[in-house]
Amino acid sequence: MRWKKIGDILVVDDNIDLDMNDENYLKRLASEHKAKSIIKVKKIEGQKREPTIEILYGNETETVHKENGCLFNLDLSKVMWAKGNNNERLRIAKLVGKGETVVDMFAGIGYFSIPIGVHSQADHIYSIEINPNSYHFLKNNITLNKINKKAAYDRLVPILGDCAIEAPKYSADRVLMGYVKTTHHFLKPAMECVKDGGIIHYHETVPLKLIETRPYERVKKVAYECGEREVEVLNIQKIKRYAPGVEHIVLDARIN
Repeated sequence: MRWKKIGDILVVDDNIDLDMNDENYLKRLASEHKAKSIIKVKKIEGQKREPTIEILYGNETETVHKENGCLFNLDLSKVMWAKGNNNERLRIAKLVGKGETVVDMFAGIGYFSIPIGVHSQADHIYSIEINPNSYHFLKNNITLNKINKKAAYDRLVPILGDCAIEAPKYSADRVLMGYVKTTHHFLKPAMECVKDGGIIHYHETVPLKLIETRPYERVKKVAYECGEREVEVLNIQKIKRYAPGVEHIVLDARIN
């Protein structure tokens, strides 16, 4: 059986066939994994990344999950949790340099922003999120991890709004684009946000045969349109398989 434990909730794959009428089996499964609830995530939809779930056992869907030394409060009936991205979240946090200004364009509950706040010495982190539910938990997680409490000012600033509108208001050393569906539609506001010499971390789902070309060509095209800027590819990182023959990747690109 494939499953993921998020906090004290067990999330099983949607294609796993469990007998919801076998209460004793589900109770034993929950006990075995020390879980208060068992759920299936049926789908994640729309720009706000809203989940549809099925509760198999228990009735609580809110929890606190610990990952990479960070705490994440979330309600799995209201917001998504991206499985399999924990290494990437920590990788980015370790890349952020002292004194940097970071803009997280698709912040969610703080998947990237919280580890950056905890593990880096960034001066400013602007976390933009369009989903009010995710924004609520983002604020909770800033408090839960005591990120702003440890500084003389608010290092991590949550922003409720559309990143296409909000991102260009800032000048960033590093821009995170941790969203995989139609991410290229948001490259223009990212270019308007990133400083000369700054870095964009651009996520995309891409066929294997196009990994080395399509992400770069998309970034290069928008960079040229935004003042004939140049793109230096620093790294292309595979994150996880998205579908047969399709990979979720991130392109690290310096914009000059």
